Order: sequence, then C-alpha cells, then structure tokens
Amino acid sequence: MARMPSAERRRQLTEAAIRAMTRDGVAATTTRSIAAEAGVSLSVFHYCFDSKQALLESVIAAITDHSVTLVRGAIQPKATLRETVRAGFQAYWDHVSAHPGEHMLTYELTQYALRRPDFEHLARRQYERYCDTYTELIEGLRHHMAFELRVPVRVLARYLAAMTDGLTLNHLALGDDRISADILDMITDHVAGLVGDDGTPADVDRAVAFPA
Repeated sequence: MARMPSAERRRQLTEAAIRAMTRDGVAATTTRSIAAEAGVSLSVFHYCFDSKQALLESVIAAITDHSVTLVRGAIQPKATLRETVRAGFQAYWDHVSAHPGEHMLTYELTQYALRRPDFEHLARRQYERYCDTYTELIEGLRHHMAFELRVPVRVLARYLAAMTDGLTLNHLALGDDRISADILDMITDHVAGLVGDDGTPADVDRAVAFPA
C-alpha cells in the first residue's frame, strides 16, 4: 500500500466513512467497514483516528464543506443582491437534490450524538458550524457588495441555518421540489429586505454598486 501523508489519509477515511454511513446508517457502520471502504488496514484507521468522536467530528466537518464549497463558488456578486443570495441558495439546493442520502446522514449524526453520553458536544459543534458558515458568507457579501444589515449578522446567520435545516428535512420527507423552490424564493426576499441604507428598507431588486 502506497504511503500517504496523514492529513490526506484522514480525508480518505472520512470520505469512506461518509459513503459507508450514508449507505448503512451511523449505528451499523463500524471502524472495520470504514477501513474496508477506504481499502486500508484497520491499523491505519486507528493511527488516523484515536476515537469514534474524532471520526464523527471529521465527518460532520467534511459534509458541511461539501455543500459550502459549492455555495461559495455560486455566491459571487451579481447585478442585484437578490440574484446573488438566490444563486447561493440554489447551489446548496442542487447539492441537496443530488445527494439526499448525504443530507439525511447529517440528521442521523445529530440524533446519534444527542443520544449518547459524551457525544452531545458533537451535535452542538455541528450546528455551530452551520451558523459560523452563514456568518462567513454574509460577512463576505457585506465586504464585496458594500451594504448594511438591519439585524445583527449572527442573528441572520442563525435564522438562515434554521430555515435551510428545516427546509432540507421537510424536502427529504416530502420530496416536493416546487414547494421548496417557492420557500427559497421567500427566504431570499426576506434576506434582501433586511438590507437598507441608514436603517431604511431596501428594494429587494435594487442594483448594488460593486467596489472596484
């Protein structure tokens, strides 16, 4: 077996764990099955991860990064703030539609962590990561598109995390793409309406002057 830097080996095992857990469920996935999925020996797994907590934390971070990477690429400034925000939501939603099992796994990971002593912090960290991600994206937009919000950034970040989390679970249960698109439009309008100059409401379709 070819030698591989430890960080790369951890990524390999993390992605193998995501595939195995998506297919078999968190509770049924063992360290042995993850090692087999990755094509490595069990000793390599234990060298990279000293506990199941460490593995689950890596899995949660990787799953979040899968969709966040797509959103970052899609949320480049466009002609209007509304277009920019909606493009970011669409990139996330395209990932939900293409990888429903992976998103279902995120909810299973939350329940798994909350039901086990000493694992609860993983669920907290999972949802803190969602909020941190939205905070980063909002701050990036504020910097590039030069606007002010009428609510604190952290409050808006938690709101968006809660709305997309609930909408994703609703979609996984009901599978109605049309309703999901309508709700994303409504969330986009709400976000764009929270932007204004000196506290005044903004036109959700107003053009934004980009910095040079």
